[in-house]
Amino acid sequence: MREKKKVNPVYVVGIALLCVYLFWGGTYVGMKIAIETMPPFLMAGVRFFAAGAVLYIIARLSGAKRPAGREWRSSAIVGALLLLGGNGVVAWSEQRVSSSIASLIVAAVPVWMMLMGWFGRGGKRPNTGVIAGIVLGLVGIAVLVFQPGKGDTGTATDLIGIITLLAASISWAIGSMYSRSAAMPDSPLMSTAAQMLTGGALLMVFSYFTGDWSRLDISGISMRSYLALGYLIIFGSIIGYTAYIWLLKNADASLVSTYAFVNPVVAVLLGWLLVGEQLTLNTLTAAVIIIAAVVLVTIFRGKPQRAATQAALDIQKQQRSVH
Repeated sequence: MREKKKVNPVYVVGIALLCVYLFWGGTYVGMKIAIETMPPFLMAGVRFFAAGAVLYIIARLSGAKRPAGREWRSSAIVGALLLLGGNGVVAWSEQRVSSSIASLIVAAVPVWMMLMGWFGRGGKRPNTGVIAGIVLGLVGIAVLVFQPGKGDTGTATDLIGIITLLAASISWAIGSMYSRSAAMPDSPLMSTAAQMLTGGALLMVFSYFTGDWSRLDISGISMRSYLALGYLIIFGSIIGYTAYIWLLKNADASLVSTYAFVNPVVAVLLGWLLVGEQLTLNTLTAAVIIIAAVVLVTIFRGKPQRAATQAALDIQKQQRSVH
């Protein structure tokens, strides 16, 4: 009997990374297309509730326990901050700004997290590399905000759109920091499912008060928007996140973290290719500055931890050699 050929894990890691790079990078254009004929908050609510239901079933079939009451409560808080205040507001903002600009401002979330950690209670001064990244990130955002022109389909910026995007990215940063200490399900897949279910439900409720339900015209929804919503549910939320969870367990964390500065590059290119967004000099300049900032923050924020981990590994090797 011929033995089955084993799959080279390098290829599997590469495919998983490609899924995260492309599918997550494409969500900004996906939202832009979906809200062409769908109300933004309602669209986001349907997206996350549907994806959360699928992930919940997958997690349960994989043996994950049902979330306890306090875990549902924490998931609802995280869902409100990440999905309602974060993703939902981003979808709304894309009515006023291009998907490229939205992706660049959201890419600066690590900068806000580092600032909050620095000035928060018990915060420690970050190293020089991180400070340089924070300064660069703020400069990049300033370049986006102060570029000339009036926002329409993405040729330049809209001040209200920029302000709401900044609020969304700060909400996302707060939610990310809160989730670190919150009582969440042990299974990462179940944790995400609970966040998506609660966040999706909150988005749909919130969409009623924003008038999304009264503006909903099912007969007027284009096939293009339906396909974009399907992409967001299947590729953006289910496949993209599952690939991300797999990478966290099977690849080096520093490699996985590269999605933070690859996604905006993909988003900018797809916005230009698929929806004809014009790339101004300011936008391109801001893209380079913000991505460089995220690279610096990503590389330097974990320097002390990596050094400590390496030292612990060296001690373990020495102990094994003694025995």
